[in-house]
Amino acid sequence: MQGRIHSLESFGTVDGPGTRFVVFVQGCPMRCAYCHNPDTWDMNGGTMMEPSYIIEQYERNSPFYTHGGGLTVTGGEPLMQIDFLIDLFTLAKEKNIHTCIDTSGIAFNPESDAQQEKLDRLMKLTDLVMLDIKHIDPEKHKDLTGQPNKNILKFAEYLNEKKVDMWIRHVVVSGITDDDKYLFDLGYYIGQFENLKALDVLPYHTMGEKKYQSLGMEYRLKGVPPMDQKKLLEKKQVILDGIRKRRAQI
Repeated sequence: MQGRIHSLESFGTVDGPGTRFVVFVQGCPMRCAYCHNPDTWDMNGGTMMEPSYIIEQYERNSPFYTHGGGLTVTGGEPLMQIDFLIDLFTLAKEKNIHTCIDTSGIAFNPESDAQQEKLDRLMKLTDLVMLDIKHIDPEKHKDLTGQPNKNILKFAEYLNEKKVDMWIRHVVVSGITDDDKYLFDLGYYIGQFENLKALDVLPYHTMGEKKYQSLGMEYRLKGVPPMDQKKLLEKKQVILDGIRKRRAQI
């Protein structure tokens, strides 16, 4: 099963543990205001690639990935191409490659038995899921991304049920995702999960603005300043406080 691929990166260091071979898939239904890869949105773009070709590219530099690294599929939205992921991760596990999916969870559909069957198969081949929760509040999430967060949160619950290791990622944007109430609520929500292995709180940056200009696209967050590192640490602490409160109640 071929996949639509935007690009490949040989030495990723922020896409999971260790040094990673990173596959950026093409196609995403989310329209996050701070997305720095809007060129991955088009569902019909990209280059068609075979899973075997990607594994061959991985193996060219495999010694760099052996000490805690592996293969990460990000996007775009990887779960929009679940059949491709199953084939790719099947080959990866045959070679004992650590597998990771960086996803928004937007493609999760608990009402579809067919999708659930495929997802169950995929999770048996997946060592880690990095789940990006854009906003805990349903309405603010829709304003920020153009999509609801109901099934995204259900996907987190699904991963916990399946005992798949999960990292939560959250981007902090001044005036948009930095409200302490919602940050605490996010922490309180994810604090229930036994499979939560890490929390990545990421600072908003403006590096994607020039890409929007080159693509002739409007940049919704024009004028919003990058997140200050000191403030970022304060905001992460609020999320951690929510996690601690939830865990104290369990």
